[in-house]
Amino acid sequence: MSVFGKLVLIAVVGSAAGWVGLAAGGKGWTPAMLTDVTQTQLTALLGREAEAMPAEIRSAMGPIIYYRHPDGLAEWSAVPTDTVDGKAFLPVLASEDVSFDPEAPNPLEAKIDERTVLYYRHPMGLPDTSPVPKQDSMGMDYLPVFADEANDAGSVTVSPGKLQRTGVRTSVAVLKPMATTVRAPGIVALDDRRVSVISLRADAFIEEVEDVTTGSIVEAGEPLATLYSPDIVSAAAQYVSDLRSGDGRVEGSRQRLANLGVPVSVIDKIAADRRAPVQISLMAPRSGVVLERMAVEGMMSEAGETLFRIADTSVVWIMADVPESALAGLSDGKAATITFPGLPGETFSGIIDKIYPEVDMQTRTARVRIDLPNPEGRLLVNMFADVALATGDGAPVVRVPETSVIDTGDRQVVIRDMGEGKFAPQDVVVGRQAAGMVEIREGIAEGDRVVTTSTFLIDAESNLNAALAALASPEASE
Repeated sequence: MSVFGKLVLIAVVGSAAGWVGLAAGGKGWTPAMLTDVTQTQLTALLGREAEAMPAEIRSAMGPIIYYRHPDGLAEWSAVPTDTVDGKAFLPVLASEDVSFDPEAPNPLEAKIDERTVLYYRHPMGLPDTSPVPKQDSMGMDYLPVFADEANDAGSVTVSPGKLQRTGVRTSVAVLKPMATTVRAPGIVALDDRRVSVISLRADAFIEEVEDVTTGSIVEAGEPLATLYSPDIVSAAAQYVSDLRSGDGRVEGSRQRLANLGVPVSVIDKIAADRRAPVQISLMAPRSGVVLERMAVEGMMSEAGETLFRIADTSVVWIMADVPESALAGLSDGKAATITFPGLPGETFSGIIDKIYPEVDMQTRTARVRIDLPNPEGRLLVNMFADVALATGDGAPVVRVPETSVIDTGDRQVVIRDMGEGKFAPQDVVVGRQAAGMVEIREGIAEGDRVVTTSTFLIDAESNLNAALAALASPEASE
């Protein structure tokens, strides 16, 4: 090298050292970095490749985005400024700032993206697309839509950082029985099959009434009243006459007494005594509680008039009002658990005897009848009851949390997690709902993962993608 060349090289080295010193004072670089900076400057001046630059220097590249306090205090500035004591705020480069987004590749190390861009969409979601890169009125770049994203126009891809910030949560569809419990209010009622009305089939005079009142408990065959009926006495006399004469009309006479409502025991006594009684005893046809007593001594009762009404309360009905939406999982014979506010701390078990084929127009509930034993008579008519009914047939069904289903009114949608940050809407057919879960009859299968939170955000994004895909072709061709 000539003397002139050496002088030029010394000048270059001195200039590089001066620049590095000035940068070190302004940016606070460490002495270890000064050597690398000097090497970088010399490399650039001597024409070597940019890949030879040290990683520390390359990472310190980028524009200045704001200025921070030199003493580390919580003070920042968008423009160069000084502290009260004259110290200059330190610049913060874009690469030095804290970011939760995926780290952008270094421009010097970036590789050419081999993905095919189909079109560019508006950055604010407006229905505007372009076949070439462009900017909107505010200077924002249009966003590219790649071929692998457009294959499924309704899908959306979300970065891991955005998933965490938006709070997206997923759940797996499981195959389990949809057995739940439905609670309904109820009331105690009499069993219609155990109620008897006592009346006469002939006109009669009530001569005496036993010590029986409303609420009295009577046994089957117990006398209730004594009466005189001309028709019954006449038929009894004819029966006795036929018995004494041995005429073949005995059976007819006996049947006439039975048709008038005379108990079999009384007819047998007439046949044994061969004497027609003047008074006839009225017997209780069943054991139970006297609900009504209309018979009064001395009154005349016409045929068909009610004298007593007796009910057997050993078994009662619980009439429960079940919501219309819960009827699908109920059937006759299923178990029911009943509690009563009037009997605190006690639980009774019964079975569903009948589901009435009618829904109340006002309350949208159906009546469910439950048989409940009442041997001690503690359950009184019209007592309030709380009824718990087990629904479901035990068959396993696909079910997901209720929060994962988006109901638009005319269809139901879930957001499927396709993996690797990709999500897609899926139409489903829902069934029963209970305990925070909903049955899925069509659309997804066991093991599919669905979004349970932030579903509306992802659904809105996927709908936007689908709309843009529909608009892309016509505008791209133009």
